[in-house]
Amino acid sequence: MKITAIETIRIDEFPNLLWVNLHTDEGLTGLGETFYGPLSAEAHIHEVIAPYLIGKDPLKIDRHQEHLIGYVGFVGSSAEMRGKSAVDIALWDLWGLATNLPIHQLLGGSVRDSIPVYNTCAGYQYVRKRPIRSTTDFGLDSLEGPYEDLNAFLSHADELAQSLLDMGITGMKIWPFDFAAESTQGQYISSADLKKGLEPFEKIRRAVGGKIDVMAEMHSLWNRPSAVKIARALEDFDLLWMEDPVFMDHLHSIEEVARSAKTPIAVGETRGSRADFRYLIEMDALSLIILDLAWCGGISESRKIAAMAEIWHVPVAFHDCTGPVTLAASSHLAMNTRNCFIQEFVRAFYYGWYGELVTELPPIEKGMICPPDAPGLGLRLLPDIFKRKDCHIRRSA
Repeated sequence: MKITAIETIRIDEFPNLLWVNLHTDEGLTGLGETFYGPLSAEAHIHEVIAPYLIGKDPLKIDRHQEHLIGYVGFVGSSAEMRGKSAVDIALWDLWGLATNLPIHQLLGGSVRDSIPVYNTCAGYQYVRKRPIRSTTDFGLDSLEGPYEDLNAFLSHADELAQSLLDMGITGMKIWPFDFAAESTQGQYISSADLKKGLEPFEKIRRAVGGKIDVMAEMHSLWNRPSAVKIARALEDFDLLWMEDPVFMDHLHSIEEVARSAKTPIAVGETRGSRADFRYLIEMDALSLIILDLAWCGGISESRKIAAMAEIWHVPVAFHDCTGPVTLAASSHLAMNTRNCFIQEFVRAFYYGWYGELVTELPPIEKGMICPPDAPGLGLRLLPDIFKRKDCHIRRSA
């Protein structure tokens, strides 16, 4: 089997998403996905990856890895890494289609039948448009359906927690401190703002006690002293973790935050490659490593990072605040990754627009997710995607 063409697909309605189709001479097509900066990732795919990969055997996945990046962009979630990630996911999808097996079986089989999900409490419009660095772009004014969970955690976090428990979901992630970071550029948090940010956690614990795990997302918005101050204030709420407290450009600061408070610290979703994650793991201070398969190198790199973390007795969790293909790929890898105990999802996405883009989603029942049983990823882009007036397709052959 040989790759005959590479297509990238974008639609204007979701300007952060980029899909990849790898076409072969046997009529099989592998699907991949990445998120954010799609035009830059698309350029890398067509200018660097396509000239190398077209004409090659797609099943020699490891042989192709070094050629999917090029000379620069091999660490962090660069355009090169995002492009590589999408293509790598598509290569694994092709392998599954060629062997008539789901990806988790190709990885060595499942170590579990399903895994718990936690809900990132976003709404339907969250990170749908560029840019995504400001809470003003996070869809706070949206009222599209019953799961406007960003509004919910800011105003009635207690009812939100009970709603999730009623669905069998026992984990939730919220970010009530972002408003304070924006007002001071993350350089200072007043006692009044700290108290306001703690209110959702107080409501959740009063309403449901310890029945639900709670995570605090910090979006890398704070300087180190402020992050430590918030982490110490959150100690009384027994969080599962506090995520990305400082910007991910100075690893020593992350380590200092982790060692200065009892609140567990998790980081990693914006990083890429084993070399990048090695420094995080070798800190020996983090409670969780977060991976985004569409940013850190795809399935190939993610499974190696997870294996490296396992040696250090560090659990991993796979990020999903992006797209349905990434969620499907993550669910396959989660089935095979022994040190993964939970999978992120956004119920507003899952029960909202994800289903408008793909043929099938990983089933979720009573707060547990498992991958589709079909070969490869187990899903395709809906055919109507290619007929849309706002669909942009670029092809290299």
